[in-house]
Amino acid sequence: MHERNNMALLFPGQGSHEDGMREKVAAARPDLLEEVIGLVGEDPFERVADGTRFAQPAIYCASLAGWERLGRPKPVAAAGHSLGELAALAAAGAMDHLDGLRLAVRRGNLMQKAAERGGGGMLAVLGSPELAAEVAQAAHVTVANENAPDETILAGPRDALDQARRDVRDRGARAIRLPVKGAFHSPEMEPALDGYREALGEIEFSQPDFPVISCVSARPLLWPRHELASALVLPVRWQDTVLALKRYGIDEWVETGPGTVLTRLVKRNLESPEPAHA
Repeated sequence: MHERNNMALLFPGQGSHEDGMREKVAAARPDLLEEVIGLVGEDPFERVADGTRFAQPAIYCASLAGWERLGRPKPVAAAGHSLGELAALAAAGAMDHLDGLRLAVRRGNLMQKAAERGGGGMLAVLGSPELAAEVAQAAHVTVANENAPDETILAGPRDALDQARRDVRDRGARAIRLPVKGAFHSPEMEPALDGYREALGEIEFSQPDFPVISCVSARPLLWPRHELASALVLPVRWQDTVLALKRYGIDEWVETGPGTVLTRLVKRNLESPEPAHA
């Protein structure tokens, strides 16, 4: 692992899957590929678009394979978007890589069950955060992701999201329904909490080799058993997370993959003249 004194590593979350992930994992981390097939009971890469149960462990494996292909760099700090926090902690040496995979499998199963029970969805509001917050309050839905100054994700019941979408459009902004079957980072995920806390309690955590910034608090993860569990129902504050990383003196942002979602979000956040929160 070589140290980079101006770099942040970014580990993506669900929705970042792309073609060719399986081949990259097979080449860089065949141990993870063999393990994930056994844990899931089938090859999750063949069904990555079929739900959280398959997507989360597949993306975890692909993210660590991407980090491996980069030469296992040691950054100034790292962050993960939601699920990506597991890969970030594993890369930082805060937990065993196979333990992280077991958590990804358990997390994906629990969240999928909660989503199937709740039946909610998610809506991207492409406008100001103030507009998104007002619409969310009126429609009784949750602000789930603060991704960028012009992108906020809402989560909640599908009929309430339909109302929120109409409200956004009536006010001259855009709103796009996301292709997910669940209201992630909202109270709909509460049924997953006990099982995930139990899984986290079985994992041995240690001091990371570099800080991993929480995407919920925008501060270094210090108590991962508590912080990772509570993150299931709390909003992802990615805008604040990027600004927190910037204060470390970062001028190089490297996404481990798959995809380039976080790279694009970093650019949009750094172009913003206003901080997300004081």
